Amino acid sequence: MQIDLRFFASVREALNVAEERVDTVPAGIATVGDVREWLCTRGPVWAETLGPQRPLRMALNHTMVPASTLLTEGCEVAFFPPVTGG
Repeated sequence: MQIDLRFFASVREALNVAEERVDTVPAGIATVGDVREWLCTRGPVWAETLGPQRPLRMALNHTMVPASTLLTEGCEVAFFPPVTGG
């Protein structure tokens, strides 16, 4: 499954990446929450920024969703802090 990742505000700044395409999601990754957990395995900065201790909002295809929301082929998953300026 292919998905697009987007990172906003302080999440983007901490990770030093705004967006990324994942051509093949690892086996067992089925929900938005699974994506968050998987990204935390990328290293200390990722774990610090996206870990469960951090309040984050998540969206699937521009709609706020809970961590249990299932991924769909070609979807966009976005992460951002609870309050962002614009």
